[in-house]
This record gives sequence, C-alpha cells and structure tokens, in this order.
Amino acid sequence: MDIILRATVMFFIMYLLLRLLGKRELTQVTPFELVLLIVMGDLVQQGITHNDLSLTGSTLAISTIAFWALALSWTTYLSPWAERVLDGVPRVLIQNGQIVSPNMRRDRITRAELETEMRMAGIAKISDVAYAIMEPHGKISFIRSDGDQSASLEKDDDAAIS
Repeated sequence: MDIILRATVMFFIMYLLLRLLGKRELTQVTPFELVLLIVMGDLVQQGITHNDLSLTGSTLAISTIAFWALALSWTTYLSPWAERVLDGVPRVLIQNGQIVSPNMRRDRITRAELETEMRMAGIAKISDVAYAIMEPHGKISFIRSDGDQSASLEKDDDAAIS
C-alpha cells in the first residue's frame, strides 16, 4: 500500500512539474532538458519504490502511474472544463503580423525560437503570418496572412495529390 500511495503522490508532483516546465514538443527539448527529464525519472523511481526492488513493487508502481494517467485522460475526454485545466488552451503568439508579447513570455518562447519554427514551416517574415498559435501539446501552428494554410498543411496536401 505504501508503494501505491508514493506512486500516486509522485504522479501528481511530476504532472504539476511538467505543466510548470511549459509546452514543448519532444523535438524542441534541448539536450540539457532531456537529461534533466531522464534524471527526474530515475529520482522519481527511487522515491516511489524506496528500497523495494521486487517485481511486485515495480508492478505496483507502474500500475498506479498508468492508472492515474488513464484516469486523467478519461477526465479530459469527458469534461471540456477539465481539458482546459489539465491540458491547457491554445495561445496566440502572432496576430496579424504582430507578436503577442505577453503570450510569448507566458510560454517562455523567444523570438528566435518562433522564427525557427516559422522557417521550418516555410514562412520568411513575421508580417506574412496572420496567426501563430501555440497548441496545447506544444506545436506551433501558422496561418499565413494571404489566406493560405500553414506550410506543413500544404506539404501534406501536395503529398496526397502525388
């Protein structure tokens, strides 16, 4: 029972920490952040299983964490309010070619990072962007000011036509 309680506490601590770390896709994580996440995982494991290195202890810890992940997933699926609270909401980073600084600061996105994402989407200038939106899962979506869809959508459409 002790392992289940510790796994539950650690699950929610990790959930809150990851929410505080911000929205980033795995491909956007720096090498330092990746090492930090790995080290955190090891420390969490030590905190949950303590000195219990048995198969039963590991199974209880993994099952408890899986249970809470599934419970939160179902909660966000069934409740739009819970989805907004637990997963977050999309946030506008560029509107009509103008950077929305408070939202950039809130998500800790630098101008250089935003410009890198724009270039990867095939957009050269901020003035060409009608909207840049930070999605809840960490990806930035771009809508061009000329009315075209984002460059990544255009590439997908071209691939479907070929």
